[in-house]
Amino acid sequence: MNYQQWVLVAVFLFGVGIAAGLATPASSAGLLSEELAALEKLSRLLAPFSALTAVLIFLKNASVLVLSFVLSPILCLVPVLSLMMNGWMVGFISMTVAQEQSLGLVLAGLLPHGIFELPALVLGEAAALSCGVMAMLALFKRRSDLLVSGLKQNLRYLVIALVLLLPAAVIETFVTPLVLTRYG
Repeated sequence: MNYQQWVLVAVFLFGVGIAAGLATPASSAGLLSEELAALEKLSRLLAPFSALTAVLIFLKNASVLVLSFVLSPILCLVPVLSLMMNGWMVGFISMTVAQEQSLGLVLAGLLPHGIFELPALVLGEAAALSCGVMAMLALFKRRSDLLVSGLKQNLRYLVIALVLLLPAAVIETFVTPLVLTRYG
């Protein structure tokens, strides 16, 4: 498969996650109360308009992509789970906020930085999926040339995804809070 097909697979998996998140009843938020409380504590530590916050957001997102890429040869489980869980979170939180507040608030919270972050996620995870499959094929066919060529190509796409995470982190830190306060 070529890289564009892997991007389509990544978009499909992310979309499945979004659909699952949208289908999850809002009443099940109680089941996630501990996780939501931990996220709320973390959000209080990450102050908007702080360069440190932008750096931490970038490092968190970049580490997820790099870890997914590195662990992808293990049956591509990490990239698949990453795409589906991130999609689920976007779908579930969007549905919950839209029901409690408005769809406009969801869009105000997602669109500014999501323009960069979501493509970075899809591109990086597509590279991870491609690399993982290439590594498994190279192992089973005993052809290391497959691994080397696939690794070089996919590392380029991973770097592009990591570069996209830089403006996403800056926008999430400095622009999204402004949009949200002006919206709300």
